Amino acid sequence: MRPGIRPLEVELLVMGDVGREVLEAVGGGIEEAFGGLLALSRTTGPLAIPEGSYDALRGQFNSSSVLDFLRTSYIPEADRVLAITHVDLFVPGLNFVFGQAECPGRFAIISVCRLRPEFYGAPPDEDLFLSRCVKEAVHELGHTMGLRHCGNRRCVMAFSNSIWDTDRKEASFCRRCFSKLLRLAGY
Repeated sequence: MRPGIRPLEVELLVMGDVGREVLEAVGGGIEEAFGGLLALSRTTGPLAIPEGSYDALRGQFNSSSVLDFLRTSYIPEADRVLAITHVDLFVPGLNFVFGQAECPGRFAIISVCRLRPEFYGAPPDEDLFLSRCVKEAVHELGHTMGLRHCGNRRCVMAFSNSIWDTDRKEASFCRRCFSKLLRLAGY
């Protein structure tokens, strides 16, 4: 990191039922993946998920509505806010999303709902679950920094259309995306 430039602070915002183990894994994963460009500043919440974001026909929450709520109603103390929730998320046009972010912007959200192996009928696997949480958190925060999806399937910025896509990628940026990240951050 360049002398005199402070890392951007990230606030983890709990929205619903999210365990401490998720927050600890995500916090450590963010700091590791971003190499000092982002630093965890605090964890807040729980904050209620806005009722208006629930779509009864789908049985899911519209993540764009949640981001709109955060943008207009939540006053963060950090440079970036990553909301973490347990509810199932979607955006119009897609069956579900693991997360969504402003690109670039200040707010992002991930859901742990579809990251649990049990969701797919597999036995619980805490290490796999936490690894997925970290990948999705780093991915969405990458978007807040201005990064787009990457064609390298191993890069954390690769689009995840399924849980298998998430499992295939790593929790780190490819060389090209990390170089872009450094440029976007002013290094």
